[in-house]
Amino acid sequence: MAASKTATLTFRIHPALKKALRLAANLEHRSIANMVEVLIRDYCEQRGIDIPSSSDAENSIGVRS
Repeated sequence: MAASKTATLTFRIHPALKKALRLAANLEHRSIANMVEVLIRDYCEQRGIDIPSSSDAENSIGVRS
């Protein structure tokens, strides 16, 4: 099975928030990108927002592997 592709996300953030994110990532032994992903997944789980799997997302928009 091929690895799923990732999307690039670029955004601006207040320096104090970036510092807090870096600290949180270090405490969890994660990269900043992985920490952001974990935070988003946790937020969605707490609020009942479904995150489709990669194959589900590709199938729903008609993308072929």
